[in-house]
Amino acid sequence: MPAHVSHIGPATGARDTERPGLRSDAASNRRRVLEAARALFVSRGLDVPMATIARHAGVGVATLYRRFPTREALVMEVFSDEFSACAAIVDDALADDDAWRAFRRTIETVCASQAQDREFNDALLSLMPDTADFERELLRIEEGFAEVVRRAKAAGRLREDFDVSDLSLVFLANRGVIGDPATAPAASRRLVAHLLRSFEAGRAEPARPLAPPAPLGLGRLPRTAEG
Repeated sequence: MPAHVSHIGPATGARDTERPGLRSDAASNRRRVLEAARALFVSRGLDVPMATIARHAGVGVATLYRRFPTREALVMEVFSDEFSACAAIVDDALADDDAWRAFRRTIETVCASQAQDREFNDALLSLMPDTADFERELLRIEEGFAEVVRRAKAAGRLREDFDVSDLSLVFLANRGVIGDPATAPAASRRLVAHLLRSFEAGRAEPARPLAPPAPLGLGRLPRTAEG
């Protein structure tokens, strides 16, 4: 996977101000709605009332609904950059001709993004709405991850008893070490390095196969007591 892939960072909404046909006041309203919605989604969850979002954005409820007729449309717009970045990570991994490097860098990049933007991960992964758009995008990302895992196994570099759902455990474990922003990046890198060593074929083969994995989807991580 190319090294230029950037971490998943906060969406600013700035790109919306450039949309042709939007008056300057309408563009400003749209930007304020997106900024207010993002702040409230990560602090209070995706079920925050639309009226509350409108109030924090300084616009009327009618104005909000005129731009975003449903909550799902607003959520998708707020987190569209993050979804695109997740998809790009997987696409780059699939384009890499070194299967183990693709697997390794996928985990490293996603975990680094968690350490950098924990609020997004907490809000989106634990409170994902059940909508067709989210399901479609999530399925594409999950299938891409599964193919990265399959290729790494076929190359003989990934342990045969690694299951694609183990990626969920990796991300949950990573979440557990990134509580302090000052130490999160270093702690995450060290954890990921240890995990990758244990996943590589031939390094730490168990005496017997691991127990079957729990049926977790990548985007349906169980909420913790904090969440």
